[in-house]
Amino acid sequence: MPRTHQQTRFLRDDVLVWKIGKHIAAGHCKYDKQRDAKNQMDVTHDLLNAGSLIIIGGNAEIKVSILDMCIQCLVLAVFCVLCGKRQRSHAKAQRSQSKTAKKMNAGNKMKRFVGIVALGLFMLVNAANAQTTKLPEFKSLYEKTLRDAGVVGSSFVYLRDNKVVADYRYGSANLAKNQQVDADTIWHWASNTKPFTGIAIMQLRDRGLLKLDDPVTKYLPELRAVHNSFGSMDEITIRHLLTHSAGFRGGTWPWGSGKDWEPFEPTEYSQLVAMFPYTEIRFKPGSKFSYSNPGIIFLGKIIEKLSGEDYEVYIDKNIFKPLEMYSSYFDTTPPHLLKHRSHSYYVENGKRTEGRFDANTGITVSNSGLNSPVPDMIKYVNFLVGDPKKRDIYDVILKRSSLEEMWIAQLPVETDANGNKGFTTDIGLIFFIDKTLGTHYGHGGDQNGFISYIDIDPTKREASIIVFNTDAKWPESAPGYDAVAKLRRAVRALF
Repeated sequence: MPRTHQQTRFLRDDVLVWKIGKHIAAGHCKYDKQRDAKNQMDVTHDLLNAGSLIIIGGNAEIKVSILDMCIQCLVLAVFCVLCGKRQRSHAKAQRSQSKTAKKMNAGNKMKRFVGIVALGLFMLVNAANAQTTKLPEFKSLYEKTLRDAGVVGSSFVYLRDNKVVADYRYGSANLAKNQQVDADTIWHWASNTKPFTGIAIMQLRDRGLLKLDDPVTKYLPELRAVHNSFGSMDEITIRHLLTHSAGFRGGTWPWGSGKDWEPFEPTEYSQLVAMFPYTEIRFKPGSKFSYSNPGIIFLGKIIEKLSGEDYEVYIDKNIFKPLEMYSSYFDTTPPHLLKHRSHSYYVENGKRTEGRFDANTGITVSNSGLNSPVPDMIKYVNFLVGDPKKRDIYDVILKRSSLEEMWIAQLPVETDANGNKGFTTDIGLIFFIDKTLGTHYGHGGDQNGFISYIDIDPTKREASIIVFNTDAKWPESAPGYDAVAKLRRAVRALF
């Protein structure tokens, strides 16, 4: 469509906009602000550089994917060609009856081929549109479920091809401060720290500093004090720790009754070492999966010993900084970020209580110490999904082949990181796998009232992040019962 004097172009919030009469069309694209606004560039060129089109008329605004528009137009064009061919063929048949059967057969094959292609494209567009309609339905369920369960605050994002296609925020980050959940809200990710520890171990492996089948006692000889009725402690490997199959108990502390005098987490490694003579291996190492926090703590100590740096410093240098996760940190919050820190809560049978604010995970930092806003976690998830445009950066962190090695099933698993059934089938190296969904990997976190889940499907190039600052428990008869599991199932239906 040629431009006229009624058409103008201007920049609105970094969005290229065409104003045509009373209508406005905006294409999201990279736009050079220095470009002459009067440049009579062809509209088609601008659209080809756009990712989406916004058409505004009256009080209505419609956002349309340029790709979808192109595919839809292609489908229509193919069918128009088919119809035109049919009409021309009929006319030619009347003018000439000398065409051979062979040519007619070839023409019919071509028609069928083009028809199949057109149908495939049509189905592709419909599938994309069907998923798009799922997101508003999920948002309604998400908000209703959180209200029913009494969850104070939550955030959810869904990504496709490294882009956020849904970003929902709910409620309050801190009730006492009347602080609403926003993009800057800093959440505690609990056991979603563990994959960072696993990635660090794989980095050290790739640098030739360790082997996955090395005995743990090669680096932590003090573990020989642990009782092992199944053999020597020297037989327990780094791989066993990565797959939660070493035989250690689940919790860091043997206490868990919630009494005031009980420590939150040990603050010094020496406290764990002092308990080794009173610790035992509970099953034959490598024989089965049994979720173990102490095992991940030992991985953190190996990282510190081989790198010569504190765990927090190593992760910051080797993962956070390369991914530009500048607002991510471990344990207590730096003063300049404290205003964004979310509080945590518990709800049981309708009664709400507070968790510990800005808790310190102590020596268990490699197990559950991560705090981060969702935008930073998106950068991490995009690294997991992969992005060809950032391959050079990502490969410096960890080679793609090494990351994918972490997703190879090692042992069958019935429960996930938070002890829930029905969401996982196997354990890889740290990452949980759900083979019922194809190439579906992830991890969860649950500590001090915070609950979170990260799910990725690298084949579909899709991912989701969901986090809550409230651990809500209700009886089965209550509307808020099993809210987290309900939303997890709804999230997986989006993939």
